[in-house]
Amino acid sequence: MRNNSEIRPFTIDIPQADLDDLRDRLTRTRWAADLPDVGWSRGVPVSYLKVLAEYWRDGYDWRAHERELNSYPQFTTQIDGQNIHFLHVRSPEPDALPLILIHGWPGSVAEFLNVIGPLTDPRAHGGDPADAFHLVIPSNPGSGFSGPTREAGWDTNRVTRAFAELMNRLGYDRYGAQGGDTGAVIAPGLGRLNPDKVVGVHTNGLSAFTEVNPDDLGELTEADRARLAHLAYLKTEGSGYAMMQISRPQTLAHGLHDSPVGQLAWIVEKFKEWTDPAAELPEDAVDRDQLLTNVMLYWLTGTAGSSANSYYETAHAGAWGASQRSTVPTGVAVFPLDVSIRPTVELEHTVVHWSEFDRGGHFAAMEAPDLLTGDIREFFGKLR
Repeated sequence: MRNNSEIRPFTIDIPQADLDDLRDRLTRTRWAADLPDVGWSRGVPVSYLKVLAEYWRDGYDWRAHERELNSYPQFTTQIDGQNIHFLHVRSPEPDALPLILIHGWPGSVAEFLNVIGPLTDPRAHGGDPADAFHLVIPSNPGSGFSGPTREAGWDTNRVTRAFAELMNRLGYDRYGAQGGDTGAVIAPGLGRLNPDKVVGVHTNGLSAFTEVNPDDLGELTEADRARLAHLAYLKTEGSGYAMMQISRPQTLAHGLHDSPVGQLAWIVEKFKEWTDPAAELPEDAVDRDQLLTNVMLYWLTGTAGSSANSYYETAHAGAWGASQRSTVPTGVAVFPLDVSIRPTVELEHTVVHWSEFDRGGHFAAMEAPDLLTGDIREFFGKLR
């Protein structure tokens, strides 16, 4: 049976044996050697990773963060043969606009914990109640409690169709979509799929996939030229993780699934690379416990391989690029190290709102929740 439309309440309840096993594995880590004086240039230094893993083992309290996650209504449902987990947080404001928030890799629903309150209940957070949203926050198929995936083929287009069905199943005929990273592919995809239902798409970290010659873009700002240079880095030295996940996700999965420190290093490197460049260490940009909760949602659910497979599926299906230019009003928030370049983005999206910020980074909901919340409110305020 491909679909069971029942929506079931869900509560996270990790067996203590799984937590004990994690602690034991962290205690028995076989540490790799690294070279002196190379810092982060070749990946995560063992000196840094040892300290973080020790805190994970002895200082981090999963049960506290499990309770925090469980303080929000959670559900599961089956769509296209796959279990889909999601938070569904209704606003106390009756006229709130439904909004789906979509994470990417290596993110999770934990990415959005700092924005749930301000977005659903602005009245209680110093905002205008007219800016309230009903939030739907799904775990991407293959990630967290929506994983592992049960069959091949879950590229971003299939995920987009599943999330459209999720919103339909919840009875939302008019809603907004927001996402960063892979979410900045899926959210615009929802607009293309259902332009009559999606009132607007807000993104952070939005890039265009249309190949263009920079010389054909006319006058570029100094910031745009810096983003082009950073994009060139991301396509070369910064693409190692992606090429592995695109080409051999199963080989990678064996190490990450067996070693919590391996899983930690694989994710924390991206938090070092992609967070606010003003931050010396990942925990200077995001809360250390929130970072570890994000890692836990991969480790405890055994989704290192299936989340990596999403890269393989999308690349081999040719699903990264836009099938057509979106006609849905689109807002773009640009944070430091984002490579959003307006002349290229406008080739694929109807951009009606563009904001640039001087703090924050790729994980905007974790790093600068105030800025992201304000920009979402401003964008959708014109579309309600």
